[in-house]
Amino acid sequence: MKIQLSDHFTYRKLLRFTLPSIAMMIFTSIYGVVDGFFVSNFVGKTPFAAVNFIMPFLMILGTFGFMFGAGGSALVSKTLGEGDTKRANRLFSMLTYISIGVGVAVAVLGILFLPTVAKLLGAEGEMLSDCVLYGRIILVALPGFMLQMEFQSFFVTAEKPQLGLASTVVAGVVNMALDALFIVGFRWGIVGAAVATGLSQIVGGLIPVIYFARPNSSLLSLTKTNFDGAALLKTCTNGSSELMSNVSMSLVGMLYNIQLMKYAGEDGVAAYGVLMYVTMIFIGAFIGYSIGTAPVIGFHFGAQNHHELRSLLKKSIVMISIFSVAMLGLGELLARPLSQLFVGYDKELYTLTLRGFAVYSFSFLFSGLAIFGSGFFTALNNGLVSAVISFLRTLVFQIAAVFLLPLILGTDGIWLSVVVAELMAAVVSVIFLVALRKKYRY
Repeated sequence: MKIQLSDHFTYRKLLRFTLPSIAMMIFTSIYGVVDGFFVSNFVGKTPFAAVNFIMPFLMILGTFGFMFGAGGSALVSKTLGEGDTKRANRLFSMLTYISIGVGVAVAVLGILFLPTVAKLLGAEGEMLSDCVLYGRIILVALPGFMLQMEFQSFFVTAEKPQLGLASTVVAGVVNMALDALFIVGFRWGIVGAAVATGLSQIVGGLIPVIYFARPNSSLLSLTKTNFDGAALLKTCTNGSSELMSNVSMSLVGMLYNIQLMKYAGEDGVAAYGVLMYVTMIFIGAFIGYSIGTAPVIGFHFGAQNHHELRSLLKKSIVMISIFSVAMLGLGELLARPLSQLFVGYDKELYTLTLRGFAVYSFSFLFSGLAIFGSGFFTALNNGLVSAVISFLRTLVFQIAAVFLLPLILGTDGIWLSVVVAELMAAVVSVIFLVALRKKYRY
């Protein structure tokens, strides 16, 4: 039975509706993990460190897709809730076309300045060469990556979350198959990893464009449109928290790499890379849930259905709390086998990675609430509060922690920094949720 944005959501219906988005984000993370596995085990420790060293910068360039997706879906779903389907489709089409143009422009600039950025971050020698080679190949596919991230939100708004999942699965299978072919079969090394990832991102971006450009059964389709500066500004404002969150995470990732080079050397960067790959899976579940619920929240906000809005918030907090405890348990349980899978060939690196897992996993207790809190206010078209939560969570708290805690605890302080930052962000999210409940009547 089809679930619509206008429905009343029970726990079961809410889980059914958000499950494709959760699975989509988890699967996206899993094929990133497979990418890391092939590079680490079949190319080498230095190339693996190089990929993780330059990845935060590449992710910064792709964050515009998250901004257009999160901010645009909030505006489009609110417009649908107000009953203006034609305008919703015009807005959707305008944002899609603009994101393609932005993707091309950002890719060109990234390719030109990549060597300078890698040097400024501290890469040198073989690692510098690998960073530039890998990064430039990936950036060719940047417009596809941005579209892939953007449509993760718009598929849910179109009431077709299962198609978003299918698109992501296809792109992921392409990536994994080409990783095996190019790295293991053809022995192309880091070039093979980059080409495999780039081609999968192009596939992931093209499939949704083809679907929405043709007659379809969803709420949205690509049509003729006109430029709407006010709507674009509103989209960027709404999505600024997602932009800020991803930019900040990447900046903090760079800072972590610098600190780890100082305290633990190249092994520290490699160990952090393993943690990031695995963390993406756990955090992906929270992000997927937020993506899945945002259009529903936006629709009922636009329809002024306050009772349903209050019900969605309550149920979401309960479900995220359950997810958080389960993820902590899984993180501790899987620490040893995952560390063995990625870096079992190096005893010292394995020990360092295992220790990082043991501490880092406690961050999963708190991260879900902050991620949902930011997404909740984005869906309410309150980009400012959403951005504040994201800014504090992914930049201010983490930078303060990663500078101060290592002075006291050494390398352990770096792993603990994330836990402290996520805890403080969760507290801030609760404060905003309580303070603004009368304004939005949830």
